[in-house]
Amino acid sequence: MALGYVRPARPEDAAEIARVQLATWRVAYRRLLPRHVLDNLDEAWLARRWSAAVQEPPSAAHRVLVAVEQAEQSYLVGFAASGPADAEALAPGEPEQALGSGVAAVTDLLVEPRWGRRGHGSRLLAAAVDLWRADGFTHAVAWAFDGDEATRKFLTSTGWEPDGAARALDVDDMLVPQVRLHVAVPAEPTDAVPTEPTDAVPAEPTDAS
Repeated sequence: MALGYVRPARPEDAAEIARVQLATWRVAYRRLLPRHVLDNLDEAWLARRWSAAVQEPPSAAHRVLVAVEQAEQSYLVGFAASGPADAEALAPGEPEQALGSGVAAVTDLLVEPRWGRRGHGSRLLAAAVDLWRADGFTHAVAWAFDGDEATRKFLTSTGWEPDGAARALDVDDMLVPQVRLHVAVPAEPTDAVPTEPTDAVPAEPTDAS
């Protein structure tokens, strides 16, 4: 039995997705974002947002996937959200059609730190790539904090590259720089691995986190 698998998020996952997001941000971004901002994030508010994203996505191509650690019990340990690239994916001053219609944008890709380096991030990303291909996307983009070396290293290790775009987010009057990375969606699917649940999304096995 695999140590983990990926499946589409369900409405009842919203609270756990919010918990994972909050726990991960408070560890991974503690030196990047103001402490009071992280301390004041409302888990219930995040859960409501994720509930809406799962139950009422803007389109069929907007997807939320979850990573599950499978042992004596199953634990939701990470998630990924993506959809067609929109204005939020653009760099400052870029024209509206700069990225084109065949581009997917990753808005979230997080694995709770205590479950890191067990392949969950790679399974999430591989599953997302397979779905992007099925949806007709040819490229994908993702913004990463300039100081978030772990995320940048993970993405570049799987073939993503900076595309030269940069921006700075205003987080409570603190400017936090970001860089944009991009990748071409492979024309052929990766080899899938067996998964237990019928709604799990196949993804290639890897030791990357």
